[in-house]
Amino acid sequence: MILALALVSVLLAALSAVLAAVNLLALRAPTVRGERGSPLLEGEGQGEVGDISEKPTHLTPTLSFQEREPVALGTDPSGLLNATTTPDVSILIPARDEAAAIEGTVRAALASTDVAVEVLVGDDHSTDATAALVRALAATDPRVRLLAIPPLPEGWTGKNHACSVIAAAARGPHLLFVDADVTLAPEGAAALAAHAVATGSALVSAVPRQCMETLGERLTVPMIGFLLVGYLPIPMMRASLRPSLGAACGQLVLVDRAVYAATGGHGAIRGFLHDGVLLARTFRQAGHRTDLVAGHPLATCRMYRSWAEAWAGFSKNAHEGMATPRALPVWTALLFGGHILPALLLIGAGLGGVDPLAAGIAGAAMLLSLGARAAITRAMREPWSTIPLHPLTVAVALAIQWNVLLRRKTAGAAVWKGRSYPLNGA
Repeated sequence: MILALALVSVLLAALSAVLAAVNLLALRAPTVRGERGSPLLEGEGQGEVGDISEKPTHLTPTLSFQEREPVALGTDPSGLLNATTTPDVSILIPARDEAAAIEGTVRAALASTDVAVEVLVGDDHSTDATAALVRALAATDPRVRLLAIPPLPEGWTGKNHACSVIAAAARGPHLLFVDADVTLAPEGAAALAAHAVATGSALVSAVPRQCMETLGERLTVPMIGFLLVGYLPIPMMRASLRPSLGAACGQLVLVDRAVYAATGGHGAIRGFLHDGVLLARTFRQAGHRTDLVAGHPLATCRMYRSWAEAWAGFSKNAHEGMATPRALPVWTALLFGGHILPALLLIGAGLGGVDPLAAGIAGAAMLLSLGARAAITRAMREPWSTIPLHPLTVAVALAIQWNVLLRRKTAGAAVWKGRSYPLNGA
């Protein structure tokens, strides 16, 4: 029996390790190249930004193995490219009680290079200084606009309503939805827009580099990248328009404005909380290509600042994620078997309860599990300390999901930013 468990664990660990390897080869960091193809912005490797003192005349994001045709851009000494020669990007930021982060978020958006931007902030009935801070920035830069979000209509969730309102006021052909705790890199907006044009994608999303300072963050946040890279078949996603393969990170999503309007945008998912995934699937249902790209050079994000915030935030999203009677047992088998069971078997071996052969197989499974976690950690520029925490991180993720499923009306209530939402959408 113990030997069988060890064999299962190594097979499940190998599954995620192989998927991670394939996906990491497909997800390459963006590169902005000059007219003759010389790298001016090199994100691959260390995610560092090179010398951009000379403005490129072609922007080619290297986001996969396939070489893309350069997207011709105009040049402008001011750093804001001519709207007639390159797509404008409207950067849209929904904000509710975000005084601690909003000024830095807006300033980073305004510092975007190689593409002309406008920045629209939707103040969703904040009770802090969010609106005042944005109003002060708007007084010094005409590219900033502050919009007051109307009262929340019945059947809508807050973020979807705010995004819908500010999208209606945007002027650019590309809309870049950015959470209020996301800091864009200077080339982030331009790289996403160029990739959308080069690949014909109506939606392009990326997972920003996640900043984690507390133990609570490091036990929860790493699962975002791990699940996407370790279990989503990205090459298959790119080769197919199947809605079930659609994936996006709601923190950073760029869309074609015309397609957004035609599909209903956030209005089509008005009653749901998991906006990133559902928006991508909505686009795919209408026959439009979506893509997920490497995001560590494009933006950074600190989602939560404590264990309590992280638990509440991931519980909110669990309602429309794994925490369903059909999905959670499958995810439990995959995650527990491949990433927790090897550690338990090795502990058992240390206590003398597991024979050497089973212990060796469990050790191989543990190496595969931690190896996949290490590769994803390096690629996404996350803290190295999260690697040895990986079995605990997976255990916490499963605990959150099961807590939501089994205590759906109490501990699993979908409450966020002072609002409580009905389960399973409108």
